[in-house]
Formats: sequence, C-alpha cells, structure tokens
Amino acid sequence: MSSASQPKPAGPVGKAALIASVGPRGYADWTNPDHRLRRLLAEFIGVVGLTFVLSGGAAVLARYGGGVLQPWQVVLVLSLVSALWLLVAVYFLGDISAHFNPAMTLAFLLRRDMNLRMTCAYWLVQFVAAICGSLLARGFFGPAGHLAATRPQPGLSWQAAAFEAIITFGLVLMVLCLADGPKLNGPFVPLAVGAYILAWGTMGGPFDGASMNPARSLGPDVATGDLSTWWIYLVGPVAGAAVAVCVTRFLRGPATAAEANAAEGAPLDRAS
Repeated sequence: MSSASQPKPAGPVGKAALIASVGPRGYADWTNPDHRLRRLLAEFIGVVGLTFVLSGGAAVLARYGGGVLQPWQVVLVLSLVSALWLLVAVYFLGDISAHFNPAMTLAFLLRRDMNLRMTCAYWLVQFVAAICGSLLARGFFGPAGHLAATRPQPGLSWQAAAFEAIITFGLVLMVLCLADGPKLNGPFVPLAVGAYILAWGTMGGPFDGASMNPARSLGPDVATGDLSTWWIYLVGPVAGAAVAVCVTRFLRGPATAAEANAAEGAPLDRAS
C-alpha cells in the first residue's frame, strides 16, 4: 500500500488542539485564575439580566399592562425582550464568555472544549445568577405574572420535555455549527441567536414556556416557590444538547483549535 493511500492519523481536538496550536506557554493564559473569574462574572451578568428581564417583564405586564392581556401577547413581549437582551449581552460579553445556559455549557463539555471542574463552576454561577435575577425582579415588582415561570399544559409533562429537547437541540446545533465557533463573537451570530429565541419563544411559549434553558426556568420557580415541574426544563434541554453535539460532530467533525479557543474566551493579557 502506498503512503498516499494510508489514512492520516487523527489529530488533537478541542482543548488539546488549542494547546497544540498555541503551545504550553500560550495555553497557560487560559488557566489563569483571573481569566476564569472574568468568564464566571460574564456568565453571572448575562444570566442575571436574562431572568430579571423575563421575570420583571412578566410582573410589569401583569400589574401595569393596561388590562387583562391575552397569553399570546405576554408570550410575544417576553420572547422579544429576552431575545433583545441576549442579542445585546452576546455582543458585549461574547469575547469573554456568553453561554448563559447550562445546556450550552454541557455541549462544550461534551465536545471537550472545557474540563469538568470549570463546567461545574459555570453551572453553579448560572443557576445562582438565574435565582438572583428572578428574586431581584420579585423585590421590585412582586410575584405578579408568576415571574415568567415556565409551566407545561396539564397532563402534558412528557410532551413538554420532548418539545424542550427538540428546541434546545436546534439552539445548540445552530451555535455549534456557526462558522465563528461557539463563543458567538461574529458580527451576525448574536442576531441569529436572538432570532432563534424570538421565533421559538413565540411559537412554543403558550405550550410550555419554550425555555431551552434549565437556569432560566429555575430562577422563576425558586422565586415563586414551586419547583414541581422544573425537571421538565432540565431533562429536555440536557437531552437536546447531548444529541446536538453528536449531530454536529457528524456534520462538521471534531472542534477545531479556533473553536476550542473561542469556547475558552479571550484572556485579558493576550494580544488580539
């Protein structure tokens, strides 16, 4: 067999690819404690803003919306404000960290862009931030509008979980397949994310809230004291994210060094 016909050995992927491309000294930047704290703070700001604008928006509409609003009206407004917030937050925090969703962070873990310890830190910050955002909204506006809590239709819990898996699958697949990598720092990527959230939030909101995000659902549930249906918005997005990672690998192959670089964020002292 000629050397030309022999298969090429598989190269490194994910974080290993990043280390191979920048060298051990360059990779040391990514493990700097200050850089990790910057990433976690960016996640906290993004998720607090998301649940505050949703919970606060629902309460404001219920208290000051000018009469009884139809469910589709509330869903449309909340989908719009959440999409706009994510659009803005990804633009100004995307070069540091802009997952804002434990399901998205899980996808990066499964793709080996992040290690388990940093992933757990992300999850902790995201869930705490979501609770803080909804509690802050309750402090300002009270519990009106159920603080945008996500609830399935009666008797349709498993159908809601399956729906959450499908729409989260689409969200994660879109992010992972974007040309500029998972950190969402391309000029048009935040627009795509906002458009996806607006479209599915408007369509699926009346059915089950169209969460696509376990933290987004946990915040209002804790603030209203009802965790009875939160499992739906954990099981569905986790399953959808895991399938999306598998499909993305089939469509595009393993993560490139640039994509692993993007998932880690930009160190403060690293030259652009």
